[in-house]
Amino acid sequence: MNYLLGAFKPACNVLISFNDGKNRKQVPFKKENGQMVTVPLFQSQENIAGKITVEPMQGKKIDHNGVKVELLGQIEMYFDRGNFYDFTSLVRELDVPGEIYERKTYAFEFSTVEMPYETYNGVNVRLRYVLKVTINRGYAGSIIEYQDFVVRNYSPPPEINNSIKMEVGIEDCLHIEFEYNKSKYHLKDVIIGKIYFLLVRIKIKNMDLEIRRRESTGSGTNTHVETETLAKFELMDGAPVRGESIPIRLFLSPYELTPTHRNINNKFSVKYFLNLVLVDEEDRRYFKQQEITMYRLEEEAS
Repeated sequence: MNYLLGAFKPACNVLISFNDGKNRKQVPFKKENGQMVTVPLFQSQENIAGKITVEPMQGKKIDHNGVKVELLGQIEMYFDRGNFYDFTSLVRELDVPGEIYERKTYAFEFSTVEMPYETYNGVNVRLRYVLKVTINRGYAGSIIEYQDFVVRNYSPPPEINNSIKMEVGIEDCLHIEFEYNKSKYHLKDVIIGKIYFLLVRIKIKNMDLEIRRRESTGSGTNTHVETETLAKFELMDGAPVRGESIPIRLFLSPYELTPTHRNINNKFSVKYFLNLVLVDEEDRRYFKQQEITMYRLEEEAS
């Protein structure tokens, strides 16, 4: 019986480490099983280098057909779980076929890696970057080890950032004008604006401003759209009067926001909206939605 148990033990331990792992910023990362771990943070065009240590179990040797490491950028749809679409795939061959009797360390390096998309964990899709080590053993079953890392890409402030001005109304009942100071916001920004009541003939009970994230996955008839309300901010409680002006000041830093993602590898998009909601005394809801663009500012790299 002990012999049988031993047959299912792994033949070796595989450890993947990054050369600058101790000095590089670590960020929280949610694994497939829901466990939270910390992993290194990179951005596009960086070098990804490190060491892979293969240590056979006591008294065992590993016959193999080669050892390799891959750097993969992958998109996985949750309705097609287990099928990964690779948009980045780089390979380094580490060893020719042979035997490993004792602890062996391989150095690897991927230089100025193009990683155009950010790591993203959504409702129906995830985008991940991973190092995958394969010890190819043919019929004996390959030994595979993964190491996740996170990619974030930073943008300079946009040169043109127009304000948003819109009018919304119900004929002869309600006419309001709202203004937001800009249309593009970084993740730690503040939304500043004003709402003017030009005509009020219905009894407004309260007014909220919501931040909504809309995630679209797939295409054509297979498009899945998920909308989440990430924040709800009460602008007013009670009835406004004609000529009244209500200020808006909404800090974005407390919320779990990502940059806007537009048609990533023809697989998914993530958009953000400001949704103005008015509720009257009969609990009828009136709302106006406006898209905003989110970006990750370079100063946030600290």
